[in-house]
Amino acid sequence: MKYTIVLVEDEKSLNNIIKTYLENAGYNVISFYNGTDAINNIDIEAHLWILDIMLPDDINGYDIIKKIREKNEIMPVIFTSARDKDLDKIIGLELGSDDYLTKPYSPKELVLRVNNIIKRVYSSDMSKIKYNNYTIDLEKRIVLDNDKEVNLTTLEFDLLKMFLTNKNKSFSRDDILTIIWGENYFGTDRVVDDLIRRLRKKLPNLNINTMYGYGYRLT
Repeated sequence: MKYTIVLVEDEKSLNNIIKTYLENAGYNVISFYNGTDAINNIDIEAHLWILDIMLPDDINGYDIIKKIREKNEIMPVIFTSARDKDLDKIIGLELGSDDYLTKPYSPKELVLRVNNIIKRVYSSDMSKIKYNNYTIDLEKRIVLDNDKEVNLTTLEFDLLKMFLTNKNKSFSRDDILTIIWGENYFGTDRVVDDLIRRLRKKLPNLNINTMYGYGYRLT
């Protein structure tokens, strides 16, 4: 699952740097450069907001978090500010922020704090993957087609997990043999084709592409 971060930062160069770091960490990032645009998009679907307290218009970070809390009481929020004042931190915590960073800060540190908050708040979702109409719980090894459970064998689930966690990556038949059956398997690679066929039959909306003469890829 790809989490969406809303970044409200008026310094465009810093905004672009933070956006790049977060995207490289696997997040979808929506940027705003002022409080007005942020307030106008307060209903946007997101998993965490990063708010600069001091913004160029009449709306500051405190105003934005108040609007967020009217819509969602548990939405994670990180405040940033160039002012290193205890009062700012206290007010931020009282308004329900999850963290506070004083400028200048390391983009890597911000990413680490985002990772920690996302993991803490959305830990129950971390092991779940959505693919078309399927919901796959990697920890419980359960596959749901809409709300109906699909029964997979151990090998079928292992193959599905391999594809889902390596989407768009091409695997040769030998690769799949080693990953699913182990390095000590000495049988024919026809078992790979048979396993693919069974998985396709049980999950027809899986887009597993055949790469003739080589192997398979999930897209």
